[in-house]
Amino acid sequence: MPRSASITSRPRSADASPRALHGRLTDMEAFDRPPSLLLFLLLLVSSLAHALSDAEAASVARRQLLASPTKGGDLPDDFEFDVKVDVPISYPGLRRAYIALQAWLRAMYSNPSNFTGNWVGPDVCGYNGVFCSHALDDPAVSVVAGVDLNGADIAGHLPSFSRLVHLHELDVSNNRFVGPFPMVVVGLPSLTYVDLRFNDFEGALPPELFDKELDAIFFNDNLFSSHIPDNFGNSTASVVVLANNKRWMHSQQHRENRS
Repeated sequence: MPRSASITSRPRSADASPRALHGRLTDMEAFDRPPSLLLFLLLLVSSLAHALSDAEAASVARRQLLASPTKGGDLPDDFEFDVKVDVPISYPGLRRAYIALQAWLRAMYSNPSNFTGNWVGPDVCGYNGVFCSHALDDPAVSVVAGVDLNGADIAGHLPSFSRLVHLHELDVSNNRFVGPFPMVVVGLPSLTYVDLRFNDFEGALPPELFDKELDAIFFNDNLFSSHIPDNFGNSTASVVVLANNKRWMHSQQHRENRS
């Protein structure tokens, strides 16, 4: 369980550089020096988040339903969107990544800066915000290891892109994504860093999240509201930030332990 807590806040437009913080914690751990700050937990009500209207959110959902062949939003390996691909994608991992990213593209309601304007064609490693690395089982093959859409001002929601099995980092901070907690985060087997800061996600956090071997969790400045799961202390994360959400409540077990 994280050993300490702190309270802080910042305006929506500011950048707290969570990667820098996470990097400092990682560097300290590398020298067997336990970091003095392992957990930021803020249980504050925030009025800074700006949600899309109901009509806009409904439009996002309709777009995703049209883009997905299944009600759950997940995609079979053999599913193809109506997109022309002139060059074959020989490695199955990159092919699955292409399908997943195209599904996500079609779940975006607004993209004023056209950040994803080059998300076309089979070269997913060349897409803006997409980062590849060598596969552990074959250094000659590249896989999608990170997606960073920080500050792209994209409105939409996250479909299920569980086919990105090599994804280590997911950063969609400072956008306008909506919907309940994106359960795809729990299902990504290689994920260690997740940043959902400054969006309009809402509802409860799933208990499964805190049993997952994550190293950094940044969920501040959304619309989450729920009990803090009883297994919160199981988290392996070196830093957890839940500041400035709608409402947090201690679980019944926590209240009984305090009484």
